[in-house]
Amino acid sequence: MTDPERTRGGEGVNPPASLIGPDPCGELLVRTASGDAQAFEELFRGQGSVLLAVILRIVRSRALAEEILQDVFAEVWEDCSRFDPGRGSGRAWLITVSRRRAIDRVRSVSAQRERDTAHGERQLRQESPDVQYEALENIESARAARAVQGLPEDQARAITLAYYHGMTHVEIADHLGVPLGTVKTRIRDGMRRLRTSLGVTDAH
Repeated sequence: MTDPERTRGGEGVNPPASLIGPDPCGELLVRTASGDAQAFEELFRGQGSVLLAVILRIVRSRALAEEILQDVFAEVWEDCSRFDPGRGSGRAWLITVSRRRAIDRVRSVSAQRERDTAHGERQLRQESPDVQYEALENIESARAARAVQGLPEDQARAITLAYYHGMTHVEIADHLGVPLGTVKTRIRDGMRRLRTSLGVTDAH
């Protein structure tokens, strides 16, 4: 049996296989399954950076990757008895768990964005384009641009992204990092100011 004390050195790197056996990760997983907290800590120190890189390649966000990594190790601590040394190495099992967690999170985020997009599209269909942008469409662009610059910065940015860059409300929310409802409010309030300053009245 490998001496656990010999695995403590080299924090942040994988100990040589010659020190703790042919499958270091597998051995640590088996020990963790028996409730060995020290083995779990060694597993985290030795494999955390590797698994973080695997997750990061999938989710493209370090903050999200770090959150998923915590979920991975929570699953390892609670359910690593599922690891079967006869079916593969410990590291391969950890990578599989990490990839599954990352892919599930990406799917979850994508589904939420699709729901937000569908909601935004429904809202846009309920709004009259003429009311939404008539102040900018019916006057000289230079005058409109000057009027936009006179708006509060948050309203000006939202309207510029929507009108001049053709971004949807959902895309603007992602770009600015604010809720969808906030974007809609900024654009609505900004357009009201524009109509007033440009002397455009609603046709409805």
